[in-house]
Amino acid sequence: MPSLNVPFTEEEMEGVRAAAAAEGKSLKQYLHDLGVREMQRKRFVAGAASWSDRLREEFDEAFPDEIPPSERDRGVSAA
Repeated sequence: MPSLNVPFTEEEMEGVRAAAAAEGKSLKQYLHDLGVREMQRKRFVAGAASWSDRLREEFDEAFPDEIPPSERDRGVSAA
């Protein structure tokens, strides 16, 4: 099974050990789970963005008075 040798400063290692202990996990299990969770989070965000893009036209038709945040002027909010 592949593995990694990841260097940490003493301060970083202290923080990582504390975080692992707070979750009741070994350092090895904590770091493994952290990487897997990040991978899953990125997949979720990509899926949510794709879903949003697919429904954007339908939303715009249903709510024509809504102004996307990126198109709002400062201080102006949606109707």
